[in-house]
Amino acid sequence: MNETTRVEWREWGGEVFDEAAEADVPILLSLTATWCDHCHEMDAETYAEPRIAANVNDSFVPVRVDVDRYPRVRDRYNMGGFPSTVFLAPNGKVLTGAGYLGPDGMRQVLDSVRTMWQTKGTGAARVPRPLREDNPPAGELTADIEQGMLGHLTDTYDETAGGWGQQPKFPLPDALEFALKRDREMALRSYDAVGANLLDEYEGGFYRFATEPDWSGLQREKLLDSNGALVRAFANAYLLTGADEYRDPAERTIEYLTGTLWNGEVAAFANSQAPGEDDAYSLDATDRAAAAEPPVDEGVFAGSNALAIEGLLTYYAYTDDERVRRYAERALETLREDLLADGIVAHALEDADRDSNGGPVPLLSNQARVLGALTTAASTIDPSVLADATVIADATIDRLRDEDSFLDGPAAGVGLCDRPLRPLDSNVAFADGLVELAVLTGEDRYREIACETLEAFAGASDRFGVQIARYATVVSRLLEGPLVIRIAGEPGSDLHRAALRLADHEKVVVPDADALEAGTARAELGDRVSDRAETPSELSEQVQYLLD
Repeated sequence: MNETTRVEWREWGGEVFDEAAEADVPILLSLTATWCDHCHEMDAETYAEPRIAANVNDSFVPVRVDVDRYPRVRDRYNMGGFPSTVFLAPNGKVLTGAGYLGPDGMRQVLDSVRTMWQTKGTGAARVPRPLREDNPPAGELTADIEQGMLGHLTDTYDETAGGWGQQPKFPLPDALEFALKRDREMALRSYDAVGANLLDEYEGGFYRFATEPDWSGLQREKLLDSNGALVRAFANAYLLTGADEYRDPAERTIEYLTGTLWNGEVAAFANSQAPGEDDAYSLDATDRAAAAEPPVDEGVFAGSNALAIEGLLTYYAYTDDERVRRYAERALETLREDLLADGIVAHALEDADRDSNGGPVPLLSNQARVLGALTTAASTIDPSVLADATVIADATIDRLRDEDSFLDGPAAGVGLCDRPLRPLDSNVAFADGLVELAVLTGEDRYREIACETLEAFAGASDRFGVQIARYATVVSRLLEGPLVIRIAGEPGSDLHRAALRLADHEKVVVPDADALEAGTARAELGDRVSDRAETPSELSEQVQYLLD
């Protein structure tokens, strides 16, 4: 992304802050992404302008950070989107910041920051609020949390266009799955809107979001993590409806992931595809086939691969598509062999962020996502991966738990990376993985830690937006207990396949259950336990009895 600029970009690291302190000048931090069209535009129109570049080079220490490769920097300095243009004091605190800046806007901001620095110096710098408020407000987990989130979804639901909120419109897979079990009509209308408006009908895969309430103004970048999550969401809609209108988008997206984004050299999924030229998407199929392919970021990241694996295995569980299973197994093998060591997940195959001993830095988002992929794999294809899941859970608890919640990573590093940050979404995802791990292993301590983690944020739960709907999902699983199906048989048996297809996407299926007679199954819901079942039809009857 640097080829069109005249700015002398530095790499993120301690040398940047040392240089700024020695020269007594601010740092210009540019947060960018390879898939970000506006980032490329700002390079071409703003940073390539000779006088602006000279101004930046002479009066600032410019540093560029790829947000996918340095998520902890992203989460501390993001100005609401990308590009983010952030001005820092040499101590790492924020002087001011903005998003995209054209040439005129950039000139004004550079002059303003220079004046601010000359008159106020570090006294003008601040620590962003999320990094000042260390401990979230704790509270009790009650059924009101689930009902409150459902009410919030209802209040923000777009009756005209589907989905939630007005603009921009994101697909929100966690909200889709939460609503699917609690207000199916609202959920399916939103699924329909996402499928009709964000799915690339030609190549498959979902675009990132739409800028307008009616789902127009498409932002056509495709990211592995959101596509993996949407495969799971649409597979779950297919599970509950049996309708091909929900299976087909999942299938088309899997074709995209295993085609365009598949990195065969390392047997894993590439990170993203840039949007390309707008005109290309208006071409007919023949002309589009001849058009240049938008560039793919071949980077392999653990967390986004884990979401893709989970999505593929969920789809496989409901369809028996062996091709999908093979891709999931290959990516899972890469993840376990090349990105996991002693319970710590490396961020990427070529991981730039290392600890003081040269080892990978544990990031909560990666630990949570890989734990989720492994519990899904244990439930669907291979119970033996529970050994890795347990080691990941224990390492995360040991390294990142602080009081009753989890930090995004070790409170260490340059800039504001030494400030503790407790990301709600990653805490929720990790708690969800612990709930499933507790069921699969019989270790209740994982459930207790999951409960304590969600309690640590419960005091603010009435203010959570629809993008955090998963919080309410996990609270419900803790309070009511997920539906659990134990199978005394290997994955792939008739009883196991029937259990996976029971119409509750929040259930946990436990194959190879030791406590049961071979060839039988049992359902559990909270403290209630069904009679044993020997056939798929008997199992369905026993589950229905528990649910009634």
